[in-house]
Amino acid sequence: MAQQAGWTASYHRSEPMRDPWGTVPGADHQQPGSDLGGLGPYRFVTRLGEGGQGTVYLAQAPDGRQVAVKVLHERIRGHAGERDDFMREVITAQRVPPYATARIVDVGVIGDRGYVVSEYVPGPSLERLVHESRPLDGDSLTRLAIATSAALAGIHSAGVVHRDFKPENVLIGPDGPRVIDFGVARALDHVTTSGGLKGTPAYMSPEQVSGRSVGPESDVFSWASTMFYGATGGPAFPGHTPYQIFSAILTHQPNLAVLPRGLVGPIAACLDKEPHNRPTAAQLMVAIAQ
Repeated sequence: MAQQAGWTASYHRSEPMRDPWGTVPGADHQQPGSDLGGLGPYRFVTRLGEGGQGTVYLAQAPDGRQVAVKVLHERIRGHAGERDDFMREVITAQRVPPYATARIVDVGVIGDRGYVVSEYVPGPSLERLVHESRPLDGDSLTRLAIATSAALAGIHSAGVVHRDFKPENVLIGPDGPRVIDFGVARALDHVTTSGGLKGTPAYMSPEQVSGRSVGPESDVFSWASTMFYGATGGPAFPGHTPYQIFSAILTHQPNLAVLPRGLVGPIAACLDKEPHNRPTAAQLMVAIAQ
């Protein structure tokens, strides 16, 4: 109970709390009672936002719970094996422990539309929180680092690689941080028709930029870049174009003096250009907590 109070105090703001996608009832999105319809057994309540992977709706499940439904942009038009592979990847992600993550509760394909249903977490993303308020203080950043490294350890223990860890995918819920969208990037590989690099440039790892195979070590690098953003409000690897950002990721070493002393060593290790030199998420969690 004390920990929850600590998070509430650290992230208290005078205006109403936004949901993870920046929607405030009565603002700029369709509201309950509109003709949004639904998908499968889920009735859409309001449109929360849209990203590169899909459109996200706040929805009501058959049992009355509020859930977040991501309807994927990519159509699943291939053979039955493509659909099975997509479903299998997301079902694997359902094995991720629920601590510090938004639990995946369902996945389905209706016609050629794939969707992923997850626990709804009321609260802003780390990106929005920092952008609209200020970078986190040392204690808040350390709590965030412990919770999100624990989330990554759980994700990796289930055999899942996130592959798109970034501030937008860390939600600050009422009971603490939650990591979202794990497993979706891998599932989309089975249905996507576009090639090229996949990920958010500023938070990609050197191996993603170089087109090499990606494992848990890549998530650890992206985690460190995300923590740097939380501390500074800016990217660890700045640039005005993807080429400049990728060049910085491959060659630049960010100044970590702005971080709390206890995080400098762990984050420096995570930002090593060589994947095999980085700690695992479990090792990282222990190092921060010591």
